[in-house]
Amino acid sequence: MTEACVILDIGGVLELTPDTGWVQRWEEQLDLAPGTVDERLRDVWEAGSVGSIGEPEVRGQVAARLALDAVRLEAFMGDLWAEYLGTPNEELMAYLRGIRRRCRLGILSNSFVGARERETALYRFDELVDEIVYSHEIGINKPDPRAFEAACAALGVRPEDCLFVDDVVINVEAARALGMRAHLYEDNARTIARIATHVEAGRALRGCAGRARRPPG
Repeated sequence: MTEACVILDIGGVLELTPDTGWVQRWEEQLDLAPGTVDERLRDVWEAGSVGSIGEPEVRGQVAARLALDAVRLEAFMGDLWAEYLGTPNEELMAYLRGIRRRCRLGILSNSFVGARERETALYRFDELVDEIVYSHEIGINKPDPRAFEAACAALGVRPEDCLFVDDVVINVEAARALGMRAHLYEDNARTIARIATHVEAGRALRGCAGRARRPPG
């Protein structure tokens, strides 16, 4: 076993992102039927999540498809990012800072163009973990196995040495299918306990391996 590794999702794990109802409010303001915003912009959201369009194109498509002037476009995008970024999970982030030197830490996030810049400015995830893998930068979303493989490759670790933490069941199952250990995030207490167990198990195995390699004498 190589160095233990923990890879975490962002939204719903490192960021607390409850539904703010912003889309419904905009549909009411624009006199649109419920579900219209996502129906008109579904392909834009999908393209932005894998980086096949950039932020300027996103803004242009949003303005055109919802008939927004410049002022309302800024307000719409502001509401989008406010929900996307949520608030930091301070307790979990503090715990991760405490184990920073004891294991490899990474992030694997289904993201959107512009996320890295905003999350770096707000939450300094780049200082919290060793590597961050965003779907909009690699062109692949979870639960595609290639997303998990990309995260492991970026961190230089084997899947079997990793614990993956996500709040979406299908992503947890996909990680397990690849050979990773995985934990469904439900609350901080159970998640921190699971991470601690994984990290300590990795340290114990490395200690045994180190003793086994020592020559007799």
